[in-house]
Amino acid sequence: MMPFERIISIDRKSKIPIYRQIAISFINAISQGVIKANTHLPSTRDLAKLLEVHRKTIVAAYEELEAQDWVVSVPRKYVAVSAKIPQLKPKKWSEESANESSYTTAFQPAFKQITSPKIKEIARLPSIILDDGFPDVRLSPIDDLLKIYRSYTSKKHSIRNATFGTAQGSLKLREILASYLSETRGLNIEKEHILITHGAQMSIYLAAQLLLEPGECIVVGRPNYDMATKVFEQTGATVLEVNVDDNGLVVSEVESICQSKPIKAIYVIPHHHYPTTVTLSIERRMALLKLSQQYGFAIIEDDYDYDYHYASSPYLPLASSQHRGHVIYIGSFSKLLDPSIRIGFMVAPFNFIEQGVALRKLIDVGVDGYMQNALAELIRQGELKRHIKKAKKCYFSRRDYLDELLRLHLASSVDYTLLSGGMAIWLTLKKPYVIEQLMTHPQLAIKRVDTELNAFRFGFASMNEQELEQAVLLLKTIIGGEGVK
Repeated sequence: MMPFERIISIDRKSKIPIYRQIAISFINAISQGVIKANTHLPSTRDLAKLLEVHRKTIVAAYEELEAQDWVVSVPRKYVAVSAKIPQLKPKKWSEESANESSYTTAFQPAFKQITSPKIKEIARLPSIILDDGFPDVRLSPIDDLLKIYRSYTSKKHSIRNATFGTAQGSLKLREILASYLSETRGLNIEKEHILITHGAQMSIYLAAQLLLEPGECIVVGRPNYDMATKVFEQTGATVLEVNVDDNGLVVSEVESICQSKPIKAIYVIPHHHYPTTVTLSIERRMALLKLSQQYGFAIIEDDYDYDYHYASSPYLPLASSQHRGHVIYIGSFSKLLDPSIRIGFMVAPFNFIEQGVALRKLIDVGVDGYMQNALAELIRQGELKRHIKKAKKCYFSRRDYLDELLRLHLASSVDYTLLSGGMAIWLTLKKPYVIEQLMTHPQLAIKRVDTELNAFRFGFASMNEQELEQAVLLLKTIIGGEGVK
């Protein structure tokens, strides 16, 4: 008799039900040619005794195998491997590998490599997490948004509006967003010029895929938003870096590149550059727009936190100028409401948006029309404006409090410039302190670190005063430091 007790592997600690483990063991053995077609299997009673399980467990396992056509069952007579199973040459079999998951081995067919594998499980979250500039969800009108969302799922016309004709984004949101962007950012647009996306990152990806061909050049700042750089690199384009100083992107370096080689696009974050948070000066904005017209390159303008400028009104985006259709404007509601609210938008001439819709449908055929329409209603009611006014005042206060804490506890350890806007401060460690001290500490996690510049982003908007104080004191404990004498 075949040693079924060795062929069938049972792990009683596994989350997989025992009957299914038995079925999987049979399937593996049949697939490997260990058990041949037409082979009669033990009776449910005999196999249950052999494996020391309840007879009903074996009945369930055989039923599973029969439902998948691996075996045929003749009531009161026998259970046998299906005759339709091809004759397979037996493979080397071992008890250890009998119930091994196929996913424990590496993927064999050739495939593209995006980045070096860095996925790792986090067993325990550290006590302090410094994000790179998230909003405080506790201040956001999430309850109001969800209340509107729920109301839309119970109305017939709302269901229809949320599930049909939304490839470009819900009509209601695009109409209200066109008016909102015109009022707040000076964009002279209509609903046809807007594509709603799952966050700014999708907008960057779509723009890159439509614009860039292998070998073409795109210019970015140094340092830059890493995920945007990786998106551009994946197109096969050549990414050229220019410096970023206290006045933003050094546009004279862009001009030098244009004089020596053609560039297809430039990626710029003029309002609060990521990660350093500096603002592109008016002179450089004008120069960049002039270069775009002169050399015919596109400008991808990422305006991720437009509303949070404290000392004055925010600078109008490049997209509000007379750019003759050269600017692709990207924004998101993640920095206004909650990082988990994945609603972003792209603004561009209609022929570009049309192709963006076509490409987006290849990777994402559905949208959350209920959430988009709920957000539109939140904007229409004026709740978003009220929230921004409240949050802006709160974040301004938190920025100043963080400044006080840094001067009190870490003046000898860090350098920074307190800028007039944004949701984070860019801190550079003074020598002899090194950023690795912070990166390896078990109680601390930092979302954006630059080892080359020995610097990191301290997102203050999501922390109240007590949390800011705890974070600064932990930094002081790790790297040491003294305040202003």
